[in-house]
Formats: sequence, C-alpha cells, structure tokens
Amino acid sequence: MSLLRNFITVGGATASSRVVGFVRDMFMAAALGTGPVADAFVVAFRFPNLFRRLFAEGAFNSAFIPLFSRALHEGGAEEAKRFGREALAALLTLLLVLTAIVEIAMPWLMFAFAPGFSEDPQKFDLTVLLTRIAFPYLTLISLVALFSGVLNANGRFAAAAFAPALLNLVFIAALAFVLLTDLHETRNAGIVLAAATTLGGIAQLAVVVWAARRAGLGLRLQRPRLTPGVRRLWRLAVPGVIAGGVTQINIVVGTIIASLAPGAVSYLYYADRIYQLPLGIVGVAIGVVLLPDISRQLQAGRADVAVHTQNRALEFALALTLPAAIALAVLAQPIIHVLFERGAFDAADTVATARALTAFALGLPGFVLIKVFQPAFFAREDTRLPMLFGVASMVVNVVLSLALFPSLEHVGIAIATSVAGWLNAIALAVVLWRRGHFVSDPDLRRRLPLLLVAALLMGAALWFGVGLFDRLLADPSTLTRSLALAAIVLAGMVLFIVFAQLVGAADFRRLLAMRRRGRVPPPAEPPTGG
Repeated sequence: MSLLRNFITVGGATASSRVVGFVRDMFMAAALGTGPVADAFVVAFRFPNLFRRLFAEGAFNSAFIPLFSRALHEGGAEEAKRFGREALAALLTLLLVLTAIVEIAMPWLMFAFAPGFSEDPQKFDLTVLLTRIAFPYLTLISLVALFSGVLNANGRFAAAAFAPALLNLVFIAALAFVLLTDLHETRNAGIVLAAATTLGGIAQLAVVVWAARRAGLGLRLQRPRLTPGVRRLWRLAVPGVIAGGVTQINIVVGTIIASLAPGAVSYLYYADRIYQLPLGIVGVAIGVVLLPDISRQLQAGRADVAVHTQNRALEFALALTLPAAIALAVLAQPIIHVLFERGAFDAADTVATARALTAFALGLPGFVLIKVFQPAFFAREDTRLPMLFGVASMVVNVVLSLALFPSLEHVGIAIATSVAGWLNAIALAVVLWRRGHFVSDPDLRRRLPLLLVAALLMGAALWFGVGLFDRLLADPSTLTRSLALAAIVLAGMVLFIVFAQLVGAADFRRLLAMRRRGRVPPPAEPPTGG
C-alpha cells in the first residue's frame, strides 16, 4: 500500500473521529458551558487524555514500532509476536501499579495539576472525583496503543485509526442522556461524562484486539519478565514519550496556569479542540504512517528512499496545514460562534475562545512539522535528542506562559504553546540536516514557497469576503449558521486550489486530465545509490 494511500486511510479515519468529536463538543458546550463543572470535567478528562496523546498518537510507538519492525525483519512473524507478548505483559503490569498509586494520591496530584481550583473546595473535590472515575482510561488506551503498533508495523492502519471515533460516540450518548434528563451544569453531569471516558476506552480496546486476532497478530497474556527486549523498549520509550508528547505536555502546563483564572481552562479546551482537527488529520496521520514506513526502509538499507519519503511527507503536510492555519486564524470567531455559542456558552465565551484559537493557529504548522521530523529520529532508535529538544521547548513554554499570563491571560498561554512548538520543529530540522538524514530535494524547495503564497492569498480573500456572510452567521437558525460557515470553508478550499494553480504550486489541471484518461502520475523517484 502506498504512503499516500496510508495517509488517506489514517487521515480520513481521524477526520471522521474529529467531526464526531465536534458534535460531542457542541453538546458539551450546551450541557456544561464554561462554569465550574465544565472546568472540573476538562481537567478530569485531560489528566488521562494526556496519556492518550502520549501513547496512542505515536510516542509509545516511537520506541515499540522500530523494535517490533527489527524483530519482524530479523526473526520473522513469530519472533515479532514473542516481543509483542513481552511488551504487553510489562506494560500492563506497569499500568496497573501506576493506576493504583494515582487513584490513592489523586488529591495531592490535583494540587499540582490544577492549583487554582484549591480556592473553591467544591470545585476541587469534584475534580478529584471525576478524575478518579476517568483515570482507568489510561490503562485501556495504552493497551490500545500497543495493539495499534502491532497492526501499524504490519501495514494495517484502518482499525486503529477508526477506534478513537468510538470514544466520541460513547460521549455523545452520555451527553444526550445529560440533556434529556435536564442535568445541565450539575455535579451528576460531570460524573456521567467521566464514566463515559472509561467506557469509551473499553470499546476502543475491544476493536483493536479483535482486529489483531483477525489478522493473525493476537497477543496472549503471559507472566511479565524483564527480558533484553523489554529493557531496550523502556530505554527508548521514556525519552520517546517525552519527545513525542511535548505538544500535549505544553498544553497541560497551560492548563495548570490557566486554572488560576475563571473560565480560562475551558476557553483553551474549546480552542484546542478546533485546531486539533487539522493537527489530527494531517500531523497524527503522518506520524502514524511515516514511522513504520521509514523503519522498514532503514532496516532494508535504503536511507535514500527514507529521505525521499520524508520530502513527500513534508510537502503533503504543509500543502494541507498552511491553508488550514491561515483559515483558522482569519475565521476564528465565526467558527467558535457557529460551533459552540448556544445554551450555557455565550457571546463573551465566543470572543475569549476565538482569541485563543487564533494564537494556536499560528503554531499549527510547527506542531505538524514535529510529527514529520521526529520519525526520522525514532526509526533510527534515537529518542534521546528529540526528548532534549522537547524538554527545552517545555521550559520556553513555561517561561513565556508565566510572562504573558498576567497581561494576556489564556491567550498568552496559547501564544507560548505555539512559540514552543515552532522552536522544537526548527531544532529537529536543523539536526537532521546536519546529520545528512534529511536533505530537501528540488521539488520541495520549489513548491513550499509557492504553497505559502497561495495560502496567504486565500487568507486575504477570506478576510475581505467573510463580511458578506455576517447576516447569515448571525441568523437564529443553527442550520443557517452552519451552512453559511460550511460555504465559507468550501470557498476557502476552492480559493486555495485556484491560487495554488495560478502561482504554480501544483498543476491540478494536469492531474485531472490524467485521471480522466485513466492514468495517475507516478511519484517522483528517489535518488539512486546510498
């Protein structure tokens, strides 16, 4: 299966999950608003969800997939499955012990995770309760990550990519119950949603375990043993988790600081949900597909093909991310207004959340570039250097957040997160270039500036044209507002395609003509030799 087809499979699955996630968040905004119950649930959800991002979206697999691929290449399927069983036993043991410790220590952990909540004892106690209910999700989703890694390393991406949508479907059912039983903004509403988090994890694990068994890749439980393979896994996994999850760790740092201001946690949460859509579709898809691909190419001794693969991945990523980032910055307020402004979520919440979204949007290309460059390190079993860059970016994030929060509040936190993301991406790129592990080819050097020009032209057109839809965006009908926003988004996509064609960033007319004749242009060939 081609790299592009795998991108489309994972990106399409992620897109469907994120679209369902938006439906979930629209229900949640109406049911919880941005009050104390909303803040408590956001923290309770983010605590285990941080680990979902760390594990399920590539950081654990940054260590597991290269080792699994090596076992598969050197010892065949049985050797790879043996290593998978050892990893499963060790991971499950660690997770059960960690979960027990965290459940007991939850009140003390909350003082560190959301210190501002301690000023409101009821809010603090509710946050502790909800987080205890939701925290078993960590064990479930970490096991999902391991089974997903086994499937991905064998070129099977669909089941693992579609599994996250199940969590959102369980959430939607829980929110429907909250709304139908008139539990809006109540303690019981938070309890229902926290329980839905764990139930969603059970559903996801069931799907990937079933898919692995169906593919002949099932892993049975065995007694945990500290084998050489497990030792190597942990040596790579710890720095890999920090490196691969630094964007999410930065968001958690922002949550800690934002807890000092009423509503700030919720503003950042809803803004984060919006920009996570393109980051999930593009960045996560690239991270998931690129790592096993590059690992296989390096195991086969084809470093030249690995570099070519990264060039195409970078080109593909920025062709989607640059216009998305500019559109989110320009359309932040209409997007938040249409998606969330209803029920307990009012106009002031829209303005505050839109400002955070604009700041996050400026960092979106940087976040995606991290997903493009890190696999080149991970595939070479180097997780240490990305970890060091990740730690450095966290320091930058904390310092900037603390410096900007007094004057800009939650927007300062979003700005700090974006700046830290860009610095991390630039550092990764520079080191790869110096080591000779990434060299931009002529196609990439020619197209990237033209893609940026096309995206800026699209942004300018949206800036001047969005006023034409003001009346429709303010219409009392949710359907009318949604259709107006969809029309604006569609217009932006069309404008980008037109401008990309005009400036020479892409030749869509040639592609369409070849498709009508039944021929698809082959990808550019990588350099020979090496």
